[in-house]
Amino acid sequence: MNATTTRGALLAALACVLVGGSFTANSLLGDYPYAGGQFLRYGLAFLLLLPLAGPGATTRLRALGPGRWVRLALLAAVGMVGFNLAVLAAERTAEPAVPGVLVGCAPVVVAVLVPLLEGRRRPQRAVLYGALFVAVGAFTVQGWGRTDGAGIAFSVCALVGEVGFAVLAVPVLRPLGPRLLSTVVCGVAAAESAVAGVLADGSGWLRRPDAVEAGALLWQAVVVTVVGFVCWYMGMQRIGAERATLFSGLIPVAAACTAPLVGTGSYGAAQAVGSALVFAGVAAGSGAALPLRRGRRPAARRQRAPERSLEKL
Repeated sequence: MNATTTRGALLAALACVLVGGSFTANSLLGDYPYAGGQFLRYGLAFLLLLPLAGPGATTRLRALGPGRWVRLALLAAVGMVGFNLAVLAAERTAEPAVPGVLVGCAPVVVAVLVPLLEGRRRPQRAVLYGALFVAVGAFTVQGWGRTDGAGIAFSVCALVGEVGFAVLAVPVLRPLGPRLLSTVVCGVAAAESAVAGVLADGSGWLRRPDAVEAGALLWQAVVVTVVGFVCWYMGMQRIGAERATLFSGLIPVAAACTAPLVGTGSYGAAQAVGSALVFAGVAAGSGAALPLRRGRRPAARRQRAPERSLEKL
């Protein structure tokens, strides 16, 4: 790996570790109105990201066509608001392990889906094998807890949201850049959450959080969203959606590591073995385990073609 791909891998890994911590924070928000919590989270993140959007932000936004604005709205609705709604809904009738396991399968889906969208015949073998290791590791870390049909259905929706968060962003990442993209989707997600809250809960969609809820919302807004989103898109810009999504296997690992801190789980032998499988899959699929071959083009250049191909969708 060269310096660009190494930096991209580290950024993607950091982002997914932070998102894994958000699963534990979600367990502290079970009684808070969903839409109101998402509005506070993304609204605060939008305000914090706004000064970091970079020069020429208005010009770049004006250059976006209607199709890309629709994609941004879908990205916010599916990959952010919908993803979190699916996780919270799944955890009402299923143990947190169930959505965690299915979200851990996102690398496999992306490894197959992205080549299809690009018109390639088959996925990259190393990425697909690494993704399978990551999925098995995620299952080993989380196990398979109590659930019902609704819990499985909402967990599948969470998987769709995780995949959409990566794939839908590819065509708008280059023209906007990681910071402006994060700013825009947070603003759109806050607006979508407010509309959903008013329609679903009426005047009760928003209330003052207590101390525990406020702490969880601040963690999600400042650390998971502001820091995590920017790191994720910076990493994806450098190594591409297929390899970046491999690191989502770190989400259940981080969730398992942080759960004991709030008394919602433990870390034992199964979690250690699963974590090792995830790390092995990430290393193999991302190329971290292999030296860069002489004369081989850097990975950052090889990932530019997918961005051009997906822009046509």
